[in-house]
Amino acid sequence: MKRLGRYTLLFERRPAILGHAAVCGKKEAAGPLARDFDQTFLDSYLNQESWEKAESMLQTEAANLAIRKAGLQKQDINMVFAGDLLNQCISSTFGLRGMDIPFLGQYGACSTMAQTLIMASIMVECGAANYACAVTSSHFCTAERQFRTPLEYGSQRAPTAQWTATASGSAVLGMSGDIQVRHATVGRIVDLGVTDMTNMGAAMAPAAAQTLLDYFNDTATKPEDYDRIYTGDLGAVGTKLLYELLRENGIVLRNHEDCGLILFDREAQDVHAGGSGCGCSAGVLCGHILNRMDRGELKNILFMATGALMSTTSSQQGESIPGIAHLVHVGRTAI
Repeated sequence: MKRLGRYTLLFERRPAILGHAAVCGKKEAAGPLARDFDQTFLDSYLNQESWEKAESMLQTEAANLAIRKAGLQKQDINMVFAGDLLNQCISSTFGLRGMDIPFLGQYGACSTMAQTLIMASIMVECGAANYACAVTSSHFCTAERQFRTPLEYGSQRAPTAQWTATASGSAVLGMSGDIQVRHATVGRIVDLGVTDMTNMGAAMAPAAAQTLLDYFNDTATKPEDYDRIYTGDLGAVGTKLLYELLRENGIVLRNHEDCGLILFDREAQDVHAGGSGCGCSAGVLCGHILNRMDRGELKNILFMATGALMSTTSSQQGESIPGIAHLVHVGRTAI
């Protein structure tokens, strides 16, 4: 492993994604990517006592499925990197406490899937782990209760609001596989003063643009060098802003898709500006995107998960919402 430029890591040994899985709730299962999920749950409680424990079950199921699909057992995993949207990564600690695997909790808001994937790749690349698991989740009901208003209030959603996905994605990394992690760019915090909690896309778009610019500069590549560039999850508002910011720097994206815009049917499912939450990009990556790479439809992609680094306390105090975006370059060997 070595550094390219200031922000990007080159994985010389190329850690591989050996197994991946995505699980989701009822609304996601009714969307355009329904067939890409390994398991769906129609009960938002997942037979648990609370929504928070239900979210923990999403992570447990996704991690177990990914490990099984990698041809491994839980005791083969040396480290698990996991996170969610809740205080102290509550879903991760609840859901993974019984797995008896060394655990490193992560918090990067909606950027957490990219963050856990980077950390797992580093550990496999340097030999600290033979196998590492990255897993991330979100749940519509838990996120609404923590960051906005309890569902019982029936509050009106703003047009810029995004729908938090009830979903989880997990990937198991090791060596000697066809789908490889080749580069990673760790994002830097960008804060342009957005204070509206209902407009996450606007808060995250500047960080997304900055990370993409940093990656292209460090690697001397351009958008056309990749089959697809995926962001997650800027939604309609953030995607438009991303295009404008990149255009100001001479870059036009023609091969871009946003996880928040492809997880749901915006018109039919009434999700306003699109999907969001840690589980949105995690579910799309570990289901739809990696399934396409398995089939050879995609061979060279950039996955960049974006996060709004706010808390309920900072927002109540009128603080602005900083954004972050981490990027992973994933490539497939020739079929």
